[in-house]
Amino acid sequence: MRGVLCKVNIKDKKASEYQALVKANEPETNSFKNCILAFLVGGAICDVGQAFLNLYSSFFPKDEAQVLTSITMIFLGAFLTGVGVYDKIGAFAGAGSIVPITGFANSIVSPAVEYKKEGFVFGVGSKMFLVAGPVLVYGISTSILVGLLYYFVKLFPGV
Repeated sequence: MRGVLCKVNIKDKKASEYQALVKANEPETNSFKNCILAFLVGGAICDVGQAFLNLYSSFFPKDEAQVLTSITMIFLGAFLTGVGVYDKIGAFAGAGSIVPITGFANSIVSPAVEYKKEGFVFGVGSKMFLVAGPVLVYGISTSILVGLLYYFVKLFPGV
């Protein structure tokens, strides 16, 4: 019985030593700098989108220009992910590269590129929505629930 207690204490001691080692070698994060970078890069991505919207608005009606802008930004996000540039932007900007629509494109294309070597069905097809899948499921589910709630509130306005 005594040997078991000793082993547990040794394991606990090793775990605490490991945690201390991890804490000592952990890089410090500068939250203020990270927030500023995220704001600037996210804003720059949105500025690019606004430039495309302004360009497309010169040639197309507003609704079509908005759709074309979204398509262009998704394409750019997917393309930059495919050539390995968007990952570098993400490492530099953090959340500033995730929040715009280009980040959504990145979240779909990145796993597809990573698992391409496993084939199109078991690699690309099954892993493509690894990151974006839960976002889509909960986003669509929530929008359906809110739509139903809105419908029933409008159905009985006096209640």
